[in-house]
Amino acid sequence: MKKNTSGPRFKALLKAANITTTGFAEFLDTAPQRVHNWYFRGVPAHYMEEVARKLSVNSEWLRTGEGPKDAKHLRLLDESGNTFDAQAIRGVYTVLEPVDVELRFFKEVVTAPGSGKTHVVEDSENLIRLPRSHLDSLEINHADAICALMSGNSMAERIEDGSTLAIDRGLTKIIDGEIYAIEHDGMLRIKYLHRLPGNSLRLRSHNRDEYPDEIFRAAQIEEQNIRVLGWVFWWSTLNKRRPPVPFL
Repeated sequence: MKKNTSGPRFKALLKAANITTTGFAEFLDTAPQRVHNWYFRGVPAHYMEEVARKLSVNSEWLRTGEGPKDAKHLRLLDESGNTFDAQAIRGVYTVLEPVDVELRFFKEVVTAPGSGKTHVVEDSENLIRLPRSHLDSLEINHADAICALMSGNSMAERIEDGSTLAIDRGLTKIIDGEIYAIEHDGMLRIKYLHRLPGNSLRLRSHNRDEYPDEIFRAAQIEEQNIRVLGWVFWWSTLNKRRPPVPFL
């Protein structure tokens, strides 16, 4: 694969369209500094198609400088329903609203080599995109949504090991029987939560045959640094068995 040299072309396109990095970042729902860095590092691969579409250029030309520049197949609708080519209206450029939201990714990492102690931190190199409509339909503030990975089979067969999870940090109040992400003394765990008398808490796994309920009293919750990160509202699950094709 040829090297991504999109930085200078991306910068020139924004300049021609009279769009600042701050303004363009708003349409991508990301940080202006991140967009500014693309001038030097190039547009990341996971953004390439969307950026090219918004700037009405071919993604391959944007990435490598090769091939036709203009994407004549990208047609946008104006207010009267007529089509126009965004490339031809640079002076009054209008960017389409993004249909996806980029979510930060968190993971459990060891605090020090050989310590066995972990904590939950942001992985700045990974981002997950979800349809904006998913969050809007659940009235989730986009800034409150983060992602993480399901580790282990305690929630199987509902959430399989390795599934990507989306978590609403704006909902940390426990609603009995809902699935939450919690940090338990630095460990990232996904469980059904139930409130119990005396400010106690019950953690329940979907796979109850292998993982019995855990009950923590108020003092234990404090001692073991148990905190609710947020409500799990979405997850991806890979089917781990490819069905055989009959009659081959």
